[in-house]
Amino acid sequence: MTRFSADWLALREPHDLRARNPAVLDAVVASQASNPSVRIVDLACGTGSTLRALAPRFPAAQNWRLADNDLGLLARASAMARPAGVTLTTVVLDLNRDLEAALDGPIDLVTTSALLDLVSEAWLDRLAVETLARSIPVYAALSYDGRIEIGPSHAFDAVIAAAVNAHQRSDKGFGPALGPMAASVAIARFESLGCAVVHGPADWVIGPQDREFQMEIFTGWASAAREIGDMPLADTVRWLTFRRDEIAAGGSSIRVGHVDIFAWPTGTR
Repeated sequence: MTRFSADWLALREPHDLRARNPAVLDAVVASQASNPSVRIVDLACGTGSTLRALAPRFPAAQNWRLADNDLGLLARASAMARPAGVTLTTVVLDLNRDLEAALDGPIDLVTTSALLDLVSEAWLDRLAVETLARSIPVYAALSYDGRIEIGPSHAFDAVIAAAVNAHQRSDKGFGPALGPMAASVAIARFESLGCAVVHGPADWVIGPQDREFQMEIFTGWASAAREIGDMPLADTVRWLTFRRDEIAAGGSSIRVGHVDIFAWPTGTR
């Protein structure tokens, strides 16, 4: 499974929090409203951003099981401050190999953030089938959907975006990744199994003040373009130099498309 640094996760967390689709989030919260306590499994938890986003909106009594394959990130998640009534356990788990083990036991909700675009269609099918078999609803937030808008424009933007989307479809540890197709494939698969699905856009809207975040994004995109190899290195360098200059001048903005999904079993197919 692809690893992410704690610094990158911290940098993106406030943007993720703002991006979460409110209608989808309301549906998730409403699904647990009658429960005096909520038992949640968070897949690929990182440092616990999903818990921090959801815990204030759920009933006071919550038990979270946080699963990830990165011991360092799990240590940070375990040490986080959390509201009274919220308990958590961490589980070191290879989700590619041991997804089913992550779903064992009494669970009211499965959550994950920024994961579905990294997984293969076969793994996504496992998630859908296994959660349905256990009658567990799934909240999958912040799946990248391939939409990139950058201001001001540059002649190489389209080539960079194509390279990023191609890179997103490479193997991230789960087999060939769904990348920008993840949300549409997930929605169709859950619906085909008889689940009800609420979904909506959850875009990052990144302004000129977000200089550090923009710098990390553009640097990452340039690196992806180099790895894909469809663009001459000199052109990639020119594009990145232009982008860095615009950030420094306070004139740069980005919108990155994401989709939030909430799927729950209905008992009909």
